[in-house]
Amino acid sequence: MALANLKDIYIDQLQDIYSADTQAAKVTAELAEAAHDAKLKDALTAGVEGINEGRSTLAGIIKTHGADPAEEFCKGMEGLVKEARSHGLEEDISDPDARDAMIITQYQRMAHYGIAGYGCLVAFAKRLGLKDDATKLQKCLDATAHGDRTMTELAEGGINKAAA
Repeated sequence: MALANLKDIYIDQLQDIYSADTQAAKVTAELAEAAHDAKLKDALTAGVEGINEGRSTLAGIIKTHGADPAEEFCKGMEGLVKEARSHGLEEDISDPDARDAMIITQYQRMAHYGIAGYGCLVAFAKRLGLKDDATKLQKCLDATAHGDRTMTELAEGGINKAAA
C-alpha cells in the first residue's frame, strides 16, 4: 500500500504492531516455559494473555478501517524475537536465576518496542480524530507499560539478586 497521508501511516502501523504482537505472544509463551521463578512464569503467562488481548483489539480496529490485520510483517519484532530466543532460551546459562534475569531483559526489550508503537498509534488516532480508536489503543499502551513495570519489580524484587 502506498502511504500518502497520516491515515495511511496509521493503518500501516496498526498492522505492524499486530504482527509484532503476534510474534511476541509466541516467544513470550516460550519464555514462560523456560522461566524458573514461579512469579516470573505467572507474569509471562499473563503477558501472553495481555498481548493476545491487544492483538484482538488491533484486529478489530484495523478491520473497521477496511484493512487486513495480517497485511504487514514486523521485521523489528522479528529481530527482537530472534534475540529473545538466542539469549533467553538457547544461550548456555547454567544458573536458572541468571536465565530468569536474561528472560526479563528480553521480554522488556520487546515490551519497549510495543510501548513505542502503541504510543505512536495513540498520537496518530488522536490527531485523526479517532477517539474510540485512541481510547482502545491507550488501554493497550497502558497494559504493555504495566507488563514492563511488573518485570522491573520482579527483577528488582529478588531475581537479579539471586542471579548475582
